Amino acid sequence: MAGVKAIVISEPGGPEVLRWQDVDDLIPGPGEVLIDVAASAVNRADIMQRQGHYPPPPGASPYPGLECSGRIAARAPDVDGGFSVGDEVCALLSGGGYAEQVAVPAGQVLPLPAGVDLVEAAGLPEVVCTVWSNVFMAAGLRPGETLLVHGGSSGIGTMAIQLARHVGARVAVTAGSAEKLERCRELGAEILVNYRDDDFVEALREATDGRGADVVLDNMGAKYLARNLDVLALNGRVVIIGMQGGTKAELDLGLLMRKRGAVISTSLRARPMDEKAAIVASVREHVWPLIAAGEVRPIIDRKIPMAEAAEAHRVVEASDHIGKVLLVR
Repeated sequence: MAGVKAIVISEPGGPEVLRWQDVDDLIPGPGEVLIDVAASAVNRADIMQRQGHYPPPPGASPYPGLECSGRIAARAPDVDGGFSVGDEVCALLSGGGYAEQVAVPAGQVLPLPAGVDLVEAAGLPEVVCTVWSNVFMAAGLRPGETLLVHGGSSGIGTMAIQLARHVGARVAVTAGSAEKLERCRELGAEILVNYRDDDFVEALREATDGRGADVVLDNMGAKYLARNLDVLALNGRVVIIGMQGGTKAELDLGLLMRKRGAVISTSLRARPMDEKAAIVASVREHVWPLIAAGEVRPIIDRKIPMAEAAEAHRVVEASDHIGKVLLVR
């Protein structure tokens, strides 16, 4: 019997295919908790799923939404300790966040960090886990190094700036407007490049006395691969987390070898449950105290009713936002 509502993708297409409708009740499976959702957030992966380009991994919810915040409504019998019914939490999901309820493995659930509103906490899990696992766990950004973030005003970008500055790295960003670059500067970015007007390779070389970037966090994929390699410092690392600029490009292996560089490409959604749990545990240990202390915060652009998810997708597709766009119950 239908008892909850969710955003359903009626068919691949534009934002208009998103429908707020009744769906079946959820029961937490082994190792899972059931969350009454307060809010979710829009990620580029949700848009790709809506368009038919990024299907959920096997066993995941068919509804979009890779993060949420809310209260625990129930837990499976084998979930012992850690979380109780009624606890305020946020969670990293494989899907299903655009709904009134979602079931999620307990290892992907985080307590609400002190000082963060329950709704705004929905903008934390995906971006924090993505930035922490890629920039720090995989690429090993260190104090004194330079991080280049493409799309610095995005949810990912605004979090990467803050965390990199906290560890003592220098941050460079690309963005498409003076307003977006100013917001990045306010968060701690020092090297600001408007990609519509300037070449980021030249700008980085000038700002770093020719050294370049030690770590590049890239959401563009194929379109930027050659220039990311050009801008890379000796022993640098390019981390590719998106494919907005395509999936296929040529790689100059000779240049990569001369720079003793590395190209790392990862995704978070399809990782095994134990890997996600390990990332979430590391985030809880290293990043949650910074959020509780007010040193790092979610950057929220706007809040839109969940039933109006189509409008939220239009905003994100148009890049008319800075930080996260939330869907609120």
